[in-house]
Amino acid sequence: MTIDLWGVRPRHVPHAVARMALDRRHLRRTTGVVFARLLGTGRGRTFTPRDADMLRWGLLTVWASARDAAVFERSAVITAWSGIAHERWRAELHPLSSRGRWSRQRPFGDPVPPPSGTTGPVAAITRARLSIRRARDFWRAVPPVTEDLARSDGLRFAVGIGEAPLGLQGTFSIWDDAAALRRFAYGREAHADVVRRTSDDGWYTEELFARFAVLHTHGTINGRDPLARSGRDRTR
Repeated sequence: MTIDLWGVRPRHVPHAVARMALDRRHLRRTTGVVFARLLGTGRGRTFTPRDADMLRWGLLTVWASARDAAVFERSAVITAWSGIAHERWRAELHPLSSRGRWSRQRPFGDPVPPPSGTTGPVAAITRARLSIRRARDFWRAVPPVTEDLARSDGLRFAVGIGEAPLGLQGTFSIWDDAAALRRFAYGREAHADVVRRTSDDGWYTEELFARFAVLHTHGTINGRDPLARSGRDRTR
């Protein structure tokens, strides 16, 4: 699986919005694409349209093979984004666990052990389809969790992701290791409370949580690679 994040200048925002529509057709015709979603991004503070970041866009793709992913680098989709983006960050991820569904699918299949010797940073993806009847309660509950997330030890990077400005939202985050992710998911009271209320209050009509080993990254977000620290390799 791969995830791409592109940064664009304000003058290229209309072009990026157009790519969200045009690239769907290209992706449907791309050899080896098992599952793909074009993504808008946001600050992930309230998960409402006012969070939207019009200067960063993404693509999540599950591939039939590593060769298909490599060939895609020469595709019309990548070429088009290269023409409008001033930076790009790409990560290759290996599914470690996945619970729930995305558009009634299990896009990450049945996770298997990562390649031998793989250690280090992990990524997490959450995605949910919000129940309109419960939206107001959900939006009120989100700010304490996002504020707590920003203060969490071991967090390298986090961004809100979504297929639409409203109702379909999620997060993509990168952590030092699996232990850091577990501490936030299960050890922080604000997040634990939201997990309980998710079940009790029925906020979502569909939800997914997945965890990944970060195999390799390249490029930058806001001028740097979130995994690049002094003296550390980007490859994991």
